[in-house]
Amino acid sequence: MSILVDEKSRVVIQGITGREGMARTQLMKDYGTNVVAGVTPGRGGQDVYGVPVYDSVEEAREKRGPIDISVIFIPATLVKNAALEAIAAGVKLLVIVPDRVPIYDVLEIARAARETGARFVGPNTLGLLSPGKAVLGMIGGRAQRAREWFKPGVLGVSSRSGGMTSAISYYLTRAGFGQSTIVHVGGDAVVGLSHPEIMELFERDDQTRAAVMFGEIGTTQEERVADLIAAGKFTKPLIAYIGGKAAKSGTRFSHAGAIVEGGRGSYAGKVARLRDVGVHVVEAIADIPAKAAEILK
Repeated sequence: MSILVDEKSRVVIQGITGREGMARTQLMKDYGTNVVAGVTPGRGGQDVYGVPVYDSVEEAREKRGPIDISVIFIPATLVKNAALEAIAAGVKLLVIVPDRVPIYDVLEIARAARETGARFVGPNTLGLLSPGKAVLGMIGGRAQRAREWFKPGVLGVSSRSGGMTSAISYYLTRAGFGQSTIVHVGGDAVVGLSHPEIMELFERDDQTRAAVMFGEIGTTQEERVADLIAAGKFTKPLIAYIGGKAAKSGTRFSHAGAIVEGGRGSYAGKVARLRDVGVHVVEAIADIPAKAAEILK
């Protein structure tokens, strides 16, 4: 199995005729993702790499049938309307790629998603990838590279950094450990599916035997994963690396969501809490494959 997406998932791309939308459509199509439609208002009737374009998500649903997932490649200020449009059309998973989406817009998207039973990844995400099945977003950059770098396996990967999402998975593959699903949860302070929600999905996934988490200072995502473990809601082995060890309070580290304010979200606090519940916290990214070998022996 995999979480969130597989080769049968029916995908629409909002903003398909833009530069990023076109480039990532080629990646997704070439990788094997089941892209059934694209949406750009005013561009209905066109096609992008063989994908028909419609003026709205509702029109795409009417013409192409049910849609499971929307991947959004549009300017940040327009994301809210696009996301709400997709949710209103019955789409149950959104992948919101753009960064700098206004936080109150994200909160409105979150409320609409809760009310309809939908979920979203991002904003500010590279997306997710189930090796050998489908990619949503831009992980890997090109289909051939994505096939070489990421292989099917038993390790779930969840990361707050786009670059580290790919790097960790690549190094695991080189060490002989494939992945069940790779998820970049997004780098903003407020995101949809965060580390705890991804871990709950990995817990229920039969393919996933263990998980790897790239965390950072700021927010309480990693502490909430520890809470899950303490409550017995995540029972599989977890390897974690926390970035931002040298960052001072009030200094943003890498992403909008990676900032320590007072004593909240500190490196030391996260590491201590994770270790208290038995998480394998490593000191360097290079230690992750060796720890995976130890766990999966």
